[in-house]
Amino acid sequence: MSRLKVDNIEARSGNNISMDDSLNLKSYDTTARNALTSVAGDTIYNSDDNKVQVYTGSAWEDLGGIAAFQIQYVVVGGGGAPGGVWGAGFMASGGGGAGGYVSSVIGENTGGGLSSHQVMYIAPSTNYPVSIGGGGTALSSGNDQGCGFIGTASYFNNIVAMGGGAGNSYVNFITTHGRTAKGGSGGGQGTYINVTGANTTGGEGLTGQGFAGGNAQGSFANGYNNASGGGGGAGAVGGNAGSDQGGNGGAGVSTSITGSSLTLAGGGGGAGASGTTSGGAGGGGAGARNGTGTAGTINTGGGGGGIGTTDATARYAGSGGSGVIYLQYPDTYTIQNTGMTLTETDIGNGFKYAKITQGTGTVRWS
Repeated sequence: MSRLKVDNIEARSGNNISMDDSLNLKSYDTTARNALTSVAGDTIYNSDDNKVQVYTGSAWEDLGGIAAFQIQYVVVGGGGAPGGVWGAGFMASGGGGAGGYVSSVIGENTGGGLSSHQVMYIAPSTNYPVSIGGGGTALSSGNDQGCGFIGTASYFNNIVAMGGGAGNSYVNFITTHGRTAKGGSGGGQGTYINVTGANTTGGEGLTGQGFAGGNAQGSFANGYNNASGGGGGAGAVGGNAGSDQGGNGGAGVSTSITGSSLTLAGGGGGAGASGTTSGGAGGGGAGARNGTGTAGTINTGGGGGGIGTTDATARYAGSGGSGVIYLQYPDTYTIQNTGMTLTETDIGNGFKYAKITQGTGTVRWS
């Protein structure tokens, strides 16, 4: 038999009823709420979300205020490309800088060694702009071989990850053609035999996105003692060149936004007259001698690998890897998009993540 137990209810004029004490709704966490057999109009207090919620007949909706939910993001710009070399004496191009790395994942770092950003609140059924940056292209003809190219920025809503810096080759060409070794992570500095007074310092990284590129070997009197620096990574400075050995690419940053560990935004390796160099963990391409630099891995923002030559043959560096965006959100929501290449995965712990690999368009949740 059902019972109604009250301490004090007062009848007032008209149809009003007054209770001396506050009304306390039944409290459920999300799991217990979803296990209820509910009908339209049922109202509860959600102790996980700290919100009063009502069942519409098909879904639970928050009462009052603007409906919003938290997401965590990792946004990575396209990696930079080093310049090529054409064999007039000894030349070596620095490794391409990794694309900028911007993260709000709780307990992790954003690029450049800083703490992550605050999580973002998203309104359902609202379009948010998104774009995936391309990697810088390593040129393969003409005098422009000496010019590397920066990567393109990626963005999600108001979060922008800059493209990686170009890896320098012949310094005068960098100046003439307006290329820059600065970027989300800086490009490594290159060398050219008998260029006196040339800059040997790697390109700068952007605060909160990546580290600087490595320095070139400082002596220009003897070409075979010259070598170029590694491209900066989101997680570490690019390696400095030493004697005739190029610097390795700087490491990227590890994230668990997908539910398992992955590393993104490694810098490209530099080059020298001796041996090869390694790209930074996170998609950075390896540098090479008398061969072809390795491209940065697509959808990591890795910088392209530099190239060195000891003969009179034109040699080509590796292009930068394209950027990527990861978004993690509650599994009660589903993402839609226009203009993007996107996959959605259920992690299995109450969250999903979306991986966006190409395009410019919008995303929204329902």
